[in-house]
Amino acid sequence: MTSRLRELIQQLGEAIHESVIESEQIAGVVQDIRKHGFDVLLMLEATIGLNEVGAKNAESAETGAESDGESEGPFTQNDLHFLRSLRISVEGDKDDENENQVGSE
Repeated sequence: MTSRLRELIQQLGEAIHESVIESEQIAGVVQDIRKHGFDVLLMLEATIGLNEVGAKNAESAETGAESDGESEGPFTQNDLHFLRSLRISVEGDKDDENENQVGSE
């Protein structure tokens, strides 16, 4: 991982932290809890995952263009893999259709 990428990840963490601190909604709820006689300790954990994309995929993502002109739908392959790991099927997913055919025989 490059130092520039580490710096960007650090900036993302700081931005998330600032968003929470400046949230009027969060501050209001914390204040309500304190009115009920409790101190509040708020600890959040953020997991930042990075997937390296090839130059062609990165260019498509930046321009919003579909790869090879084919529409892949609203989900990436990573999204589909994650949903399948939760045993959630997506209508029209080719892998899901194959699993259903195998399972019905």
